[in-house]
Amino acid sequence: MVRRVLVANRGEVACRVIAACRGGGVEAVAVYSDADVGGRHVREADRAVRLPGEAPGDTYLRGDLLVEAARRAGADAVHPGYGFLAENAGFAAAVVDAGLTWIGPPAGVIAVLGSKIGAKALLAEAGVPMLPSHTDLDRVTEFPVLVKASAGGGGRGMRIVRDPAGLAEAVVSARREAAGAFGDGTVFIERYVERARHVEVQIFGDTHGAVVSLGERECSIQRRHQKLVEESPAVIPADLRTALAEAAVAAGRAVGYVGAGTVEFLLAPTGEFFFLEMNTRLQVEHPVTECVTGLDLVRLQLLVAEGGALADLLGGGHGGLLGGGHGGPAAGAVAVSSAGSADPAAPLPVRGHAVEVRLCAEDPANGYLPSTGVLHRFAIPGVSTEFGVPDRPGLRLDSGVTDGSVVGVHYDSMLAKLIAWAPTRAEAVRLLAGALSRAELHGVTTNRDLLVRVLRSAEFGRAEVDTGFLDRHPEVFAPLLAEPARLAVAGLAAALAGAAARRAAAPVLRSLPSGWRNVPSARQTIRYDSTAGPIEIGYRLDRTGRLADWSFDRLAPADATPTADATPTADAEIGLPAVEVLSAGPSSVLLDVAGVRHELRVHRVGEASFVDGPDGSVTLTELPRFPDPTPDPAAGSLLAPLPGTVGRVHVVAGQRVERGHLLLTLEAMKLEHPVLAPADGTVTELPVAVGAQVDTGAVLAVLDTE
Repeated sequence: MVRRVLVANRGEVACRVIAACRGGGVEAVAVYSDADVGGRHVREADRAVRLPGEAPGDTYLRGDLLVEAARRAGADAVHPGYGFLAENAGFAAAVVDAGLTWIGPPAGVIAVLGSKIGAKALLAEAGVPMLPSHTDLDRVTEFPVLVKASAGGGGRGMRIVRDPAGLAEAVVSARREAAGAFGDGTVFIERYVERARHVEVQIFGDTHGAVVSLGERECSIQRRHQKLVEESPAVIPADLRTALAEAAVAAGRAVGYVGAGTVEFLLAPTGEFFFLEMNTRLQVEHPVTECVTGLDLVRLQLLVAEGGALADLLGGGHGGLLGGGHGGPAAGAVAVSSAGSADPAAPLPVRGHAVEVRLCAEDPANGYLPSTGVLHRFAIPGVSTEFGVPDRPGLRLDSGVTDGSVVGVHYDSMLAKLIAWAPTRAEAVRLLAGALSRAELHGVTTNRDLLVRVLRSAEFGRAEVDTGFLDRHPEVFAPLLAEPARLAVAGLAAALAGAAARRAAAPVLRSLPSGWRNVPSARQTIRYDSTAGPIEIGYRLDRTGRLADWSFDRLAPADATPTADATPTADAEIGLPAVEVLSAGPSSVLLDVAGVRHELRVHRVGEASFVDGPDGSVTLTELPRFPDPTPDPAAGSLLAPLPGTVGRVHVVAGQRVERGHLLLTLEAMKLEHPVLAPADGTVTELPVAVGAQVDTGAVLAVLDTE
């Protein structure tokens, strides 16, 4: 029996495994880097062991340190989570060699399937449909193609190439990214299928030879080949569902699979499907399967690792694996039998529909640029359960962050997963979109607005999705609070809340209305920076404190810093609504907008006001009235968009470049970010070198443009 598990991971997945251990009476040991010393997974574990350093290569990717941590903490088993060393055969072998239980498939199976090239060759012999692929660039004659890392997953080391000219550079870039993420830079090239869907099957195997299917998931909404929205069951015909399950079980049997695994397929518009890869670990999106089956997959991993037989575990011998409200084996019943039986791939009875989104610290409208900083507030309304299998329809939250968490550059940008489970797909989608739109996410830029717009789009509502969905729908990148009139109302609320906060902190005459003066003819004005650019809010209160009039102006960027002759550029097309201020406090403003009441919540941190309301959320940063002069960077300076490490430098000072030329790359949040020449010109300065650590706004290069 497993008594104490070391969780060789961090963040949300570490919290998920810790929750399952606690629910099963098993102690959990966390590991943490110096960057994670205050992490949620550290607080929730029974014990924790420090891994000195911050970078993944010094901490979570050091198998020797993790095994030593398990020994020091007295753990008798290791759960790898997903990511980092979860699919590293050497680490799995080292755990077993140390006399510990490895909660996952055998090292030999991981090694075989860890190479996508080798896995494709092996599983093709088992009858699993495959796309043609190549490792030799000279053999690629048809485009488009997809360059893929042979090891790892998560979209890293993947590049779409549509013509021969870009193939060589794509291969070099993919190799470098794959080597950095997985320690293996091997890549291969396969045919790219346009408008394909990404559908995967959850399988489970035990040490007694049984392999079963636990249903499929739709994962087609992706950015940069990384999943953003997942759901189960997929909206597909029954015969296709059966064929996918049969192929997945055949793949598992071909390698003698043990534990939780996922077989991923590409579904072409023609109805054909092809093997993509087999993940030898728990998947990020496993909660949707848990919701519709009632199974706790992490606890099932633990029990299988102890030698439990699926026939007993899923056949009613362990009712704790099933959701309470739907308890009883029939709710999550799976056809289970020994290897060679015909029914492990039989359709799985499911309960309703589940949809999951990945909430990430990134800016979709700015090339998905990662966002770092302090998460001042993280609150999602209506959550009924965290990490565990829900016993009734509602919202589940799996998150490794809380108020005050620091989002750094060393790790993945995912903050949390929010899952909605309901009797029907339409209800689940509506529930999820509503909760996301009302969430308070303060301090870092997130992809929340993009997710809400995707969920509320007509195509998604009809389940008309494929991996190119985001490329065809640029409208989903607009913020929820995109209309100028709504932005204006949010700005007015921020201004009123700021004034109320100042009055509350005033040492004398606190009851005097803010902005009161003997001649109340001039408006109070305040300028903010926002995602829509700098704006100016003006308002005037009468002698009773009522709002007499107000204004909203967009400012040209040059006017964002007030000067004596700065003139706002009024947006005459907005048509500001009539507004009555019903109440205004430092954290809440109640407005009557054209006869409809709106409450806007305002959370102020320093100069930033985070405004949340029924129309969406916006961050407004107050601009100083009398700013200190600061030197501007030299003309043509290319600045770092976020903190990171300089990965590659492709140019030298004095070199002439054309627009779009790759100057250098910046590595942050486990991804490589290219810095391209914005125009033709000459590189006049190159103040950074490979390996240099830079902060946001640092000068990376100076270009004398033509």
